[in-house]
Order: sequence, then C-alpha cells, then structure tokens
Amino acid sequence: MHNSPTTTDSDGSNTLRIAYFISPHGYGHAARSSAVMEAIHALDPTIHFEIFTQVPRWFFADSLTQPFGYHPLLTDIGLAQKTSLIEDLPETIKRLDGFIPFDPPQLETLARQLEQLECQLILCDISPLGIAVAQEMDLPAILIENFTWDWIYQGYPEYSRQMDGHIAYLQRLFKTADYHIQTKPVCDHRAVDLTTTPVSRKVRSTPAKIRQKLDIPNGAKLVMMTMGGMNWDYSFLERLKHLGEIVLVAAGNTEKTEHRGNLILLARNSGIFHPDLVNACDAVVGKTGYSTLAEVYQAGVPFGYVSRPAFREAPVMADFVQATMHGLPFSEAELQNGSWLSKLPELLALPRIQRDDGNGADQIARFILSVA
Repeated sequence: MHNSPTTTDSDGSNTLRIAYFISPHGYGHAARSSAVMEAIHALDPTIHFEIFTQVPRWFFADSLTQPFGYHPLLTDIGLAQKTSLIEDLPETIKRLDGFIPFDPPQLETLARQLEQLECQLILCDISPLGIAVAQEMDLPAILIENFTWDWIYQGYPEYSRQMDGHIAYLQRLFKTADYHIQTKPVCDHRAVDLTTTPVSRKVRSTPAKIRQKLDIPNGAKLVMMTMGGMNWDYSFLERLKHLGEIVLVAAGNTEKTEHRGNLILLARNSGIFHPDLVNACDAVVGKTGYSTLAEVYQAGVPFGYVSRPAFREAPVMADFVQATMHGLPFSEAELQNGSWLSKLPELLALPRIQRDDGNGADQIARFILSVA
C-alpha cells in the first residue's frame, strides 16, 4: 500500500484530500459516489473531494452538503447509447479506440493537476483512468464497482475481434487497484476487500413534506416513473382516469413542473431530492439502473422494473429484485403502449419492506477511513 499523508492546512488542521474519478455512464455511478462522499463526510467533515467526471456539476451540488472541487473530464467510455435501453456497440468501439491505451502526456498532466490539488488518495467508480493516474503518481487507488467495463464488453462476443484488446487492457488495469470494493447487486463476484449492501443517497425529507410539495391529495397512491432520461409516451393518460386515486409523477423530463390531471411532469430542477421522492412513493416504475434500484431497495417500496435485454448487467439486477425486493417485471413494449397501467393495482398491492441491513455507503466510508 502506498503512503497517503494528509495535508496540513494554514490553520494547522490536517485535511485528507481525495480525488474521485467517476464514470459518466448515466447518473448511477455519480449517485453511488455521492452517497459514499456524504457518508465519509459524516464521519470526518474535514475531508475534501476533487471530482473528475463528465456528469454535470449540478448533480453533485444537489447531492452533496459539503464543498467540493469539480473538474469536467472524460474518465471512461462505458457504452454509447441509442436510447436508455439500447446500446450502440460500433460507436462504443470507435470511442474506445480513441481513448485507450491512455496517453502518457495526459496522465502526466493529470498527475500534475492532482499534485497541485494536494490529493493523497484516488477513488474510482469503475473509471479506469483514475487507476492509471494513481499509478503515475504512486498514490493508492480504491476501485468501487458492481461491474467493470471489461466484464460488460465480454457480453458482446460478436464484437470480440474489435474488443478483445480493450478488454485485456482494462482487466490488467483494474487488477492493479490497491483496494477493491464491490457493491450489491454484484455482477462478477471476485475476491475483494469489501462487499457491501446496495449503496444509495440518504433520505433528507419526510414523505408527508414531499407529498405536500407535489400537492398530492390525501389517500392518493403515488407512483414514480423514471427511465434515466427516456421520453415517455403520454397517450396512456385516458386510461389513467379509470385507475382511481393514483397519481403518477414522471421524474426529470421537463424544464418546469406540470400537472396534467393524475400526471405530474416533474422538472429537472424541481428542488425535490430524488431519494426523498422515491421514499414518498407507494411504488416506482423504471429501468433497473443502479441508483434507481438501490434507492428503491433502501426505501423498501415495490418496484415495477424494466430490464435492458442486451445489457449483461440486466439479468443480475432482475434476479436481485426478485430475491430481495417486492417487484413486477414490465417489458419495454408494455411501457410504450401503456398496457403497464393494468399491472399497477397488482404492484401497489405489494407490501413495503422495512430494511435493517444498513446502507452500503456507510460500510464503504468506514473502510476507506480505516485504510486512508
């Protein structure tokens, strides 16, 4: 293990400065990383984070309660997407060809930047670039994942000729992390330093306050729909009128919040923290992205989940829902034609689960502080 000395600030206090390299593939990795940073701050509020990612700064401003540094940077390619449910492998390969192996001058530049920022430790939420920079600087690197990209790319054997070199490069790099943490649901179980329960951002407000903000009538059932930016077809509105006192809220697809009968289109900047909204609902309908699944898991609400057929992570996520949560599978076709609404009564009839196994973010925070 490398040494990670703390920096002494001008007031004489010791501050550990941590660089966090975060995959920009969706918001799930940023949400998980935010949960970890908040849990670390709860144990030691003097620690300072410098965030490297292409996830927008506003996401972290909404998620974090402590100051942080932000540096826009492409930290990994992940998967190019045609839609939130369909990958674009030829475009992914094209981007990987231009991204790895990493350019030594870029690593040297990033190393100088981290030296100027006085970072002593690097955390990586599946970003291979952060591990490469840690090697350049001889700093400790901690990998946090529920899958790594080499494992995902192996799920497309028809592209093996174009992908095998990238897979081998990433495998070698991920193995060099000083510490390796996996968070459930784990896709590729390995001998690691820590395996945690699902990691999610923590609730800040009560369901009553969230429902009041949204003007939800007393006694109404609240269902959130979230598809990671995918546009919904609202032709199902007529059917919604026949479902009684059920209010649907579609998260994050409009510039301003709109009420359309039983439907609420929630603005991106609504001011409502996403985990609070999940916790205020009677059920959630959405794709099985990591942050959505983890927040629904922690809230214990029923989950109407949509899988991504070609994505290697999807069966693992679906199995986890079936084994540890209350949920119903919905197909993409059901979402598009509105027939999923007929399953809502069945979904809402499922009981809420009271969790007592803690949040994986706290487990990670304790581990990181024990080795930093």
